[in-house]
Parts: sequence; C-alpha cells; structure tokens
Amino acid sequence: MQKMLVEILEDIPDYRKGNAIRHKLHEILIIGILAILSNGNGFAAMKLFGDMHEKVLREFIELPFGIPSQDTFERVFAKLNPRILEAQFKPWVDDIVDAYQGTINVSIDGKTARGSKSAGQKALHVVTAFASDLQLVLGQLATEEKSNEITEIPKLLEMFCRKGMIITIDAMGTQTDIAEKIIGLGGEYVLALKGNQPTLLSDISLFLETEVMTQDKGALRQTGQYERTVEKGHGRIETRECFISHDISWLDSAPLWSGLSGFGVIVSKREVIGKEAELSLRFFIFSEDQTTASDLLRCVRSHWAIENNLHWTLDVILKEDNSRVRLEYAQENLNILRKQVLQLMKSETSVKGSLESKRLRCSWDIFYALRVIGVK
Repeated sequence: MQKMLVEILEDIPDYRKGNAIRHKLHEILIIGILAILSNGNGFAAMKLFGDMHEKVLREFIELPFGIPSQDTFERVFAKLNPRILEAQFKPWVDDIVDAYQGTINVSIDGKTARGSKSAGQKALHVVTAFASDLQLVLGQLATEEKSNEITEIPKLLEMFCRKGMIITIDAMGTQTDIAEKIIGLGGEYVLALKGNQPTLLSDISLFLETEVMTQDKGALRQTGQYERTVEKGHGRIETRECFISHDISWLDSAPLWSGLSGFGVIVSKREVIGKEAELSLRFFIFSEDQTTASDLLRCVRSHWAIENNLHWTLDVILKEDNSRVRLEYAQENLNILRKQVLQLMKSETSVKGSLESKRLRCSWDIFYALRVIGVK
C-alpha cells in the first residue's frame, strides 16, 4: 500500500463540480493523512501541517493554490461519501487477502466515537471487520447506534466475506440470518451465545455440563474435544479450559442455523494476587466441522484483537474519542483514514518501535512520514 497510496487517492472521483474548485481532492486527502500520521488530530492540524511543510509537499503534489484553509479541509471531509473513499482501498485489501496462505480469522465488532455526540446528534457508531492475522481492516459501515449492528452486519459481510475466512461475532450478531449469510458467502462462523438466544443457550449449556464436561479430560483431549491454556504475568494467572461437541443430533433448533456443526464452552479462571479468583463461562456455536477445542480457543482469542489492536489503538494512539468533529460525513471519513494510518505504521518496518513512537517520529521528521506513505 505504501507505494500505491498517492495513486489510490488520485483515483477518487471528485464529488465537487464547477470552475470554483481550487484545491485537488487527492492533495487534500494526502495532507490529511500526513497530518494524522504526524500527531495531528483535526482540521486545524491539517492546515498547520501543510503550512509548515509546503515546500517539501510541492516536491510530489502540485498545490496550485497553496495549502487549503481549515474550512476547506472540513467541508471536503464533511461532503465526501465514505463509501467512495473506502472503495478506493478495496483492491489493495483484496490483493493482501488473496496472497495470504491459510485461514483468515475475521472479527466483527462496533465502536462508538464518543466525542462525535452532541445535543442534536447521536455519536457515530462504526461496525468494523478486522482480520487479526493480517492486522487489516476489511470493511466498515456506520450506524446511528449500537442496536443497529444487527441490520448492518449482513451488508458488511457482502463487502469481504469469502471462502477461507472464519467470522467471529459477539452475542448481538448471533442471528440465524447472519449465520446463513456467512455460509452463503463461503465463510465459516464462530458466534457467541448469551441471553439473546435463551433457549439455545440453555439447551447447549445443559448438554455440555452434563454430557461433555463430566467426561475424562484426557480422553476428550485425544478426540479434540478438550484443551487447556495457562497464562502468567503481571501478578495474575489466567486459566482457560475449552470443551466442545459436534453432536447436534439432539438439538431441535439445529436446522435453523445454517452450517452448524458444533458448540462449545470456554471456562476462564482469573487469579490475581490478593483477590478472590473470578470464574466465567462463555458459550459458542460454530460451523467448521473440523473444529477442535484448541481451534475454538485460538479463534475466540483472536476475536479480541479488534479491541486490543484496533479500537484501543484508535482511542489511545490516535485520540479518536477526543475528536469533536460532528459535521455530516467528516467523522466517518476521519475514522477510515485513521485506520489506514494504523496500517501504514504497522507496515513500515525500517524503524523499530511502537505505533506511538512511530507517530512521534513522523511529527519530528517529515521525510520519515513521507517514507511511511511510500513517497520517499
């Protein structure tokens, strides 16, 4: 992507019409991305970045009327259709997915940009598909609020889901039509079970607790129905035990779930020095008929990469929750570019360091920032 970024942005069709257009759309977006890379978090920062580095910027973009004003940055980001912006990155994303050898775990989850809420406007909520193996955003859709995720997930799946992918979704997305959509597109699923599917949860939990978890663990492990992991560090011990079953012959509701091949539970025990141990049980259904307990543990663990490696990073490193941008599409377009910035920083390997240190380096060294986007 680094070598192609400028070309990708040049291909975005300009929604603006008439002879009054002074600044080229792709140049506005390039300055915006560079400003975000360089610790900038808004339109004033984009203007300031451009003013400070105009001479260097002119080496690879024209800037026929100089650096756009802060108002110009804001108007362009507010009016640009996010679907058009995101569509420009899709061929590059598809190339990476096509080149990957092996199963791709894809987590779907939503995040609210809390700073985008105002008295007359709900906060922007974006549902994102994140390939944890590739550290890559495959697609995203904005909704008015978290409760609308159910209706948006099938649309999101149509943007990327294919054979060779395992889709993981939390309990809100455990719906028969979503399972059917995933299977219909060639993918597999691991769906969490909670109170929104009370009968299914009750039936599966009772079967596991009476018919599976009472069996010898050694024998279960040999058939792939049991696995245990232990993690120690930072004054805590986390033990996870996974039990699964592929026996769905007794489950009356099984025909309702397209592709269903089994179900499982992960029993987690968290021990912290000086505190009472915490125990939790999480239940799942899955479609892949070769799934083992070890596979389910790994798949569920990878699901949380979207929280740790994407959502947390957007808030802590790129300060998304602090953004007060609220005008039309502006916040959603900034969200798309922030995610591209994260990918750019992760892809740049000439300098070692955290994402935060790379972003700081970009703010100090314009030529390193240009190297990150593939210009220098």
